[in-house]
Amino acid sequence: MANQTFSSAEALLAAEGMDLGCSEWLEITQERINLFAEATGDHQWIHVDPVKAAEGPFGKCIAHGYLTLSLVNLFLPQLMAVENLQMGVNYGCDKVRFPAAVPVGSRIRGRGEVIAVEAIKQAVQACVRVTVEIEGSDRPGCVIDTISRYTFNPAQ
Repeated sequence: MANQTFSSAEALLAAEGMDLGCSEWLEITQERINLFAEATGDHQWIHVDPVKAAEGPFGKCIAHGYLTLSLVNLFLPQLMAVENLQMGVNYGCDKVRFPAAVPVGSRIRGRGEVIAVEAIKQAVQACVRVTVEIEGSDRPGCVIDTISRYTFNPAQ
């Protein structure tokens, strides 16, 4: 269940500046990293070779930055739900950063904040900043400003 639910354009437009709280924690396993490597063709040793990675700069394998980024798609529905829609689409992102490596075995979660909302024609565009926190770390693994557009069903 989502931390916040929006059922109308008016409710979403009023959400600018809202703290969406946090998602559940997710453990980053070597299996998840390996599956991502298979899907993307990125088999760099810092991700998929535990023996070599143990001798490397991080002391163990780390998640691909884009794996960490892709998990925002898992966290967003835990942070917010938008209901009563004709359509909702991922419009893109404004900014993505990877401040810290995410080591295998660590736990991460998404923390959300609605940073901008505006009406665009018949849709509402929301920019939500998701900070991927690493348990026990002062620095996040990823910070992304996601942009989504929602077209609500007409009022009855």
